[in-house]
Amino acid sequence: MPNVIINGQDCAFEPGQNLLQVALDHEIEIPHYCYHPALTIPANCRICLAEVWAPNPRNDNKLEPIPKLLPTCQTAAADGQVIYTDSPKAIANQKAVMEYLLINHPVDCPVCDQAGECHLQDYSYQYGRSQARFQEQKIKQPKKDVGPHVLLYSDRCIMCTRCVRFTREVTGTSELMVEGRGAMEQIDVFPGMALDNELSGNVIDICPVGALLDKDFLFQQRVWMLKKTPSIDGITASGDNIYLEHNSGQIYRVKPRTNLDVNGYWITDEVRYGWKFVHDERRLTLPAVKGEPPFDPVEAPLAYETAYTRTNDRLANAERIMVMVSPMVSCEDAYLLAAWAGGFDGTVTFAVGPVPRSGEDKTFPGGFTVCAEKAPNARGVARVLDAFGGAPLDYGKAVKQLGKTDAVDAIVVVGGYPSDWITDELYGAVADDAGRFVVAIDVLPNRLTEHADVVLPGATWAEKAGTFENANNRLQAFDRAIEPVDYAKSEAQLALDLVAVRAGERAVAYNPALVRQRMAADHGLDVFREVSMPAETIFVEPDMQLVEL
Repeated sequence: MPNVIINGQDCAFEPGQNLLQVALDHEIEIPHYCYHPALTIPANCRICLAEVWAPNPRNDNKLEPIPKLLPTCQTAAADGQVIYTDSPKAIANQKAVMEYLLINHPVDCPVCDQAGECHLQDYSYQYGRSQARFQEQKIKQPKKDVGPHVLLYSDRCIMCTRCVRFTREVTGTSELMVEGRGAMEQIDVFPGMALDNELSGNVIDICPVGALLDKDFLFQQRVWMLKKTPSIDGITASGDNIYLEHNSGQIYRVKPRTNLDVNGYWITDEVRYGWKFVHDERRLTLPAVKGEPPFDPVEAPLAYETAYTRTNDRLANAERIMVMVSPMVSCEDAYLLAAWAGGFDGTVTFAVGPVPRSGEDKTFPGGFTVCAEKAPNARGVARVLDAFGGAPLDYGKAVKQLGKTDAVDAIVVVGGYPSDWITDELYGAVADDAGRFVVAIDVLPNRLTEHADVVLPGATWAEKAGTFENANNRLQAFDRAIEPVDYAKSEAQLALDLVAVRAGERAVAYNPALVRQRMAADHGLDVFREVSMPAETIFVEPDMQLVEL
């Protein structure tokens, strides 16, 4: 395998890689702004220039310096090269580039949302000068509203053009352009064309400075206060890898987590902003039992005991039971609910709840596909329920069966959708039969929770750990980011509690890894032995000392 030496370190590489890619693969830091692995390489920021020595074929392949500094992002790696980014010439260039970039920069880090994750900030400290020499008046650039989700602070922009290349190469929508020349050069939208495509929020992520900011996150939190939890898209069937960033039990933003086999470097705006229902003021937080007065929060243990007992007693006397499991819940949730329901003497029919769709799949020129299916785990739920007695009914067949007289004595309906999902057909089939016992497990109130005999508050995907199977049948595990709101519980924990109450035992805490082992051992679901786990997050401790006042 060919080899280069970067700052004294031997680095093997694959043919076709450039020097910056080789350095990053070997965890050697070379400062860069304009380079992004998913975009073309303009080599216009110039901070990655390095001193390169290479074998000269005209002089018996002796190692000789190339007279000028070369951009490592655009220079192909060749066997035998020796690269210095810490030589006097390279360091002088780094300091000069940083000085030029900061000439007209407002240096407003205390009020900038990017502070704490800004490459301009970091590189100024690592590679810049300690003191500014520019004494003239700085050029002031305007603040622009470029789209429904994005604000542009032009005076912070360093003209790396990542955002422009993104709209041209990835989305193909070309809303952004470079206007003007020299010191007056700036990013702008074409007249009458807002930055309003399905992937627009990604320009915020790829901006290395505080020029492109998220309206939704603006002035909400300092980034160094946020905790990052690896998760999976819980809104659509894409299975996009994401980070849920939160603090004190509150989610503040969702960012893409790189997975080249699934979503690459991007996520849709739908996934980025679709988590708001997690903190909806209408969330169900306590059980409700028909005939019992509303429970007070201090009575939460009594509320659950009453709801569990009523549910188990009524299902124990039912001859025909239907369990409709939502495609919004995890595979582990579905498994434990099915295992609980299978413990009754009556005949149990399993069904998958409605799978919402919006239009057709849309693939952008850059290869990213927006998934039309708006449920993260329809295939996973069906796979699990199939292990309990054959393929489950789809939603249409389940509703038809519910509409038949005396076809079902009791029904357990699991929701978890981000909006009202109860169709007229389902509500009519359930509500028309006054003698049918109805249990609703959901996160938001709706017509069914108002009609149900027992209501159990479930948890959103952000409040639990589990596994989703995406549209490409890829099983991916995700971690819990925050605790369930108030007294709500995950569907898996509710199922474990119901089993414990029925058996007169103490409930065990839900552990997704142990449940997956049980799924494989007891029901032949061997695919859950090798679930794609999220990469471990490495947290870098700040070197700043925090003093309590």
